[in-house]
Amino acid sequence: MTGITASDDFALAIHGGAGTILRSKMTPEREAAYHAGLRRSLEAGRAVLAEGGSALDAVSAAVMALEDEPLFNAGRGAVYTSAGKQEMDAAVMDGRDRAAGAVAGICGPRNPILAARAVMEHSGHVVLIGESALEFCRAQGLAFEEPSYFYTEQRWQALQETLAMRKSGADDGDESRKHGTVGAVARDRSGNLAAATSTGGMTAKSPGRVGDSPVIGAGTWADNETCAISATGHGEIFIRYAAAHEIASRMRYAGQSLEEASRAVVIDMLAPAGGSGGIIAVDHAGNVSLPFNCSGMYRGVVRGDGVLRTAIYDEPLISFQGR
Repeated sequence: MTGITASDDFALAIHGGAGTILRSKMTPEREAAYHAGLRRSLEAGRAVLAEGGSALDAVSAAVMALEDEPLFNAGRGAVYTSAGKQEMDAAVMDGRDRAAGAVAGICGPRNPILAARAVMEHSGHVVLIGESALEFCRAQGLAFEEPSYFYTEQRWQALQETLAMRKSGADDGDESRKHGTVGAVARDRSGNLAAATSTGGMTAKSPGRVGDSPVIGAGTWADNETCAISATGHGEIFIRYAAAHEIASRMRYAGQSLEEASRAVVIDMLAPAGGSGGIIAVDHAGNVSLPFNCSGMYRGVVRGDGVLRTAIYDEPLISFQGR
């Protein structure tokens, strides 16, 4: 299932990255942990929307929950570059006026998505990078953490394994090594849309590499007239095809539905070009689409009924009764 029909209430969709752990390597305990992490994110965003909060606040809360969860490649669970460092990217966009903010190549702020939002709301710019972005975040009073907070043994070992395979010329086909991101899109009760995306990038990426997540129109997009999108996948391809904006353009100019446009881009355009990954999207009417072209995508949806629905592989969303 990729599409979910609209309702008059709010809608929130999240992802914890496409290119999931191979089924053959997934244990029941680990799978349960991923579902639990997705549910915590959905609940954080749902709580905002249920109280009449904005889509922007909801996607921020949902992504923060995923950044705080070491299982996902963002914030505390960010992967390492080939130099053994962590460089995080994030972006947020408000569908009401296309206001946007992004950061790239940073490590220090506990929640990179709040850094992106600070750029949007307090800088007069759209993108800040590296040390200058960190100086800005400190000036804004954002919470910082020491490098040890972001260290996870799983990510460090993934780097060592990837470097070893790269040296030997081997490739185990594990997509989870190649990309991972978290994101959220929402429609609030006022009909406003917003999107947020955060990532640690690709395991063993070149230092300074920036993917699609902080690129407005590629990995993140929101416009009340069409849709809000957060992407996850092979960032270089998503950038070259302006993936998120392409979906919105197909809706605006070709009259395609959210489901038609998102599937056409993810399945028919990105996949043949080598753009493994997926997107989550919500439109102005509250329709939700969750297409992906790889082995799986950690994902979830919640609406006003409070039922939290999550999935990992090519399977129907599993329902859990929320609060």
